[in-house]
Amino acid sequence: MRLALAIRVNDFLSGLFLGVGIRLVDFKMECGRLWEGDLMRIVVADEISPDSCRLWDIKSNEKLDKDRFRRDLGGLLEAYTDVAKRLGIVGENEPPRGAGPVLVKG
Repeated sequence: MRLALAIRVNDFLSGLFLGVGIRLVDFKMECGRLWEGDLMRIVVADEISPDSCRLWDIKSNEKLDKDRFRRDLGGLLEAYTDVAKRLGIVGENEPPRGAGPVLVKG
């Protein structure tokens, strides 16, 4: 059951991101059980975001995900904002908000 759900989510997300010029390279997904009386269903119990997915621009292969932070590439906030704009979550002319995380080397 969980494999079938993962395949359905993968198909949906791959198409969603492909439609806005982003390649879904991989993602993590957590599932949970939802009980309604005697009926048990498996449900997705996780966020879908650039923190939990690898997202690359289709044309340039530019990383638009948390790898920008992990690899100290900079531009994390701008990349996340680009993903949100492509998906229509924030307006096209809306500037990035916040400062974003800072990599601390120790």
